[in-house]
Amino acid sequence: MSSTSETLRVALVQMRTGRTPAASIDTAAALVREAAQAGARYVQTPETTNLMELDRARLFETLHEEESDPALAAFRDLARALSIHLHVGSLALKVSAQRAVNRGFLIGPDGAIAARYDKIHMFDVDLDNGESYRESTAYRPGEQAVAADVDGIGIGLTICYDLRFPALYRALAEAGARVLTVPAAFTRPTGEAHWHILLRARAIENGAYVLAAAQGGRHENGRETYGHSLIVDPWGRVIAEGGTDPGIVLAELDMGEVETARRRIPSLRHGRRFEVLDPGHAGHLHLVEKPN
Repeated sequence: MSSTSETLRVALVQMRTGRTPAASIDTAAALVREAAQAGARYVQTPETTNLMELDRARLFETLHEEESDPALAAFRDLARALSIHLHVGSLALKVSAQRAVNRGFLIGPDGAIAARYDKIHMFDVDLDNGESYRESTAYRPGEQAVAADVDGIGIGLTICYDLRFPALYRALAEAGARVLTVPAAFTRPTGEAHWHILLRARAIENGAYVLAAAQGGRHENGRETYGHSLIVDPWGRVIAEGGTDPGIVLAELDMGEVETARRRIPSLRHGRRFEVLDPGHAGHLHLVEKPN
């Protein structure tokens, strides 16, 4: 039994974003409205909600700067109209003629932007099936971890490939986040191999809820994403999951479960800081504890 009645009804919006921002906005807005009608107070959309485009020239012809982006304006109006916390997992936005950012937004019930987060870790990989991605060729990485507040509950903001870097999530949990968010567009091969494992691990390591709205299916640009939007509880149990088609995933989060998990396994309190000494010495890694 949890020791508090503090709860938050949440929804994840699963999408199959295309190359046309207007169509993507309409699709996302319809699903956000559906989630709000189901009682969700916090709604999260996936990574690159506004468009998915691999062709660099076409990408930059389509992108807008934040101040003029139609998707952001529409989602701010929508959050205000529905009086919800709308977490736009990320939008592709132009910051210069040759550089973009992959930027998430937490929008409050008044339509104001409560937090912005630029994806820190760039997805630069070559997969065994021949797929190759170089996110850093178009996107500028972020440099700051970001936590925000939803109805008094600390929320940590991350995006997709960030999931593979657990230090980021530990820092957010230590800063007070009880919910960790991972809006994503995982490829199908990496999703099949690692999606569930990594999300459950981040929840277990930090005694936190993990919310991950996903892109799913074969997109207009030819890319195939894994889907399976997940809500994971602080003990690492999957409590809600999507498939591969667009739709919503709902759950009620009980913050008492965070307290219970962190009391049972108090790893946040037991963490120690180390630095490597003499890393070049063959066969040995010498560690020294650093003060917290």
